[in-house]
Amino acid sequence: MTQMRTHTCGELRLANVGERVRIAGWMENVREVGSNFAFVVVRDFYGTTQVVVENEEMMRAFRAINKESTIAVEGTVRERDSKNPRQATGEVEIVPDKVEVLGRCRYNELPFEINRSREADETARLKYRYLDLRNPAVKNNIILRCNVVAALRQAMMAHGFLEITTPILTASSPEGARDYLVPARKHPGKFYALPQAPQQFKQLLMTSGFDRYFQIAPCFRDEDARGDRSPGEFYQMDMEMAFATQDDVFAVIENVLPPIFAKYGTYDVASEAPFRRIAYNDAMERYGSDKPDLRIDLFVQDMSGLAASTEFEPFHGSVVKAVVVSDCAFTRKQIDKLCADVEVQSGKKPYWVRMDENGALVGGVAKFLAGRETELREQFGVREGSLVLIAAGSRDEARKCAGVCVKMAGAQVPGHMDERRYEFCWIVDFPMFEIGEESGELEFCHNPFSMPNGGLEILEKAERGEVDPLDIYAFQYDLVCNGVELSSGAVRNHDPDIMVKAFEMVRLGEEDVKAKFPAMYNAFCYGAPPHAGIAPGVDRMVMLLSGESTIREIIPFPMNKNAQDVMMGAPSTVEQSQLDELHIALALEKEEEK
Repeated sequence: MTQMRTHTCGELRLANVGERVRIAGWMENVREVGSNFAFVVVRDFYGTTQVVVENEEMMRAFRAINKESTIAVEGTVRERDSKNPRQATGEVEIVPDKVEVLGRCRYNELPFEINRSREADETARLKYRYLDLRNPAVKNNIILRCNVVAALRQAMMAHGFLEITTPILTASSPEGARDYLVPARKHPGKFYALPQAPQQFKQLLMTSGFDRYFQIAPCFRDEDARGDRSPGEFYQMDMEMAFATQDDVFAVIENVLPPIFAKYGTYDVASEAPFRRIAYNDAMERYGSDKPDLRIDLFVQDMSGLAASTEFEPFHGSVVKAVVVSDCAFTRKQIDKLCADVEVQSGKKPYWVRMDENGALVGGVAKFLAGRETELREQFGVREGSLVLIAAGSRDEARKCAGVCVKMAGAQVPGHMDERRYEFCWIVDFPMFEIGEESGELEFCHNPFSMPNGGLEILEKAERGEVDPLDIYAFQYDLVCNGVELSSGAVRNHDPDIMVKAFEMVRLGEEDVKAKFPAMYNAFCYGAPPHAGIAPGVDRMVMLLSGESTIREIIPFPMNKNAQDVMMGAPSTVEQSQLDELHIALALEKEEEK
């Protein structure tokens, strides 16, 4: 090892009995048994080792040290009388004759107990993240992240991809989220932007003649936090392939990810190639979501026809969707709680009815469906013990509410989710255009750089009124695993003529394209190869592999939900001289006056 230590705290075994050793680490715990006898646990990155104090001199030395101080202990290894099979070093212990304080903990009280830090308040965990990371359970998530990233790199290079880094300081670009802006000192009044993604750069690399690119890329977006999204920054395994189709991208991902999920995942079962492919509209109709969790055996059925003939007013003129949950033994209180939870997530409260053991409909809207038992059996598969959750409203409202019913009932009602596996699927055939909620006009549905299925011809037909623009689909795809969107990708629109025509559909002309995307438009005019790519999120991937429910658990130094780093105090105010140098004047006082 080194002069600082001969062994790590996870290394000693029975073969080391009788050796004189020196270990170094944090003093995790001291348990005194009598006046001159104590068990001390020393912890480092690799594990823990028990030290047994058996004399007054050593007792005085250890009593003078606060827990979580870093220490070096020298002594002799011996076999333990009471072995601990749950500890790697549980068959041995060290009898010390020397202890040295390397870094003293100056506080008698810690913000939280290290090994129970995950039970502490989140603000305390983030403020003292360096202590939180000492918890082996937290540390192991970061180790997992390192191993996964290394495995991704190895697999991508084995497929002939080159890792190429792209700029962090770039131009602001309309990519769907707010940019983080960086003032340019040498160019007063102008700003760089941190990249929301390396999208344009990787497409330019394809145009430059590089055939296969990848990067573990940092991305920066000023957006609100969610359980599966960290505010500020995140990482993705960005990739792009020249002379490639959608199937080429799928083949690479289906080869790279399953072995990594099987090796590093909490569950050792992962989908094998080829992943199931589901058209976007089919996913919305069958699962009520474009992020279906295929571990759940529930699905959405259309009940609009039957519901319209009932006397229940909310069903009239509405799209009505049903989710049949078989073998549901929930009480009325549990059903009400489930419906309330669905309402919180979807914005619409579902209705419900249940078929009892005698085949009668009870509870909820049962009186409005009385006499329809045979139809419910034959058309929707309702059986004794089934709970039927019903969503009504506009098409989008009913789909969304029913989709949340599938997700929540699948997770809460026993027997409807095979939790211990990773189920991948591709969502394909996304609509190219949609009607904007605010504008009421045609807008891009997702990525404006996607190639429309049908190319220039389909766009020209739409322009002539021969095709409804809403019926144009794009070669765009999402990778979904266990109900989590890991990535979006697309076959790129590499032809300037098709690009301009697509933007004309949303009331933007060639000059707008040149102004918004000058480098990419000009590069494509010099001859661009067909290319396609995707960028699975590393953070979400590791979250799934670790079995964690929030993404902050797998990020070394995460921000809180308000995009604040409470440990470092960011964001923070800066000196006036710094603002002057950047030619920036703050408008805070004027806003306060208003």
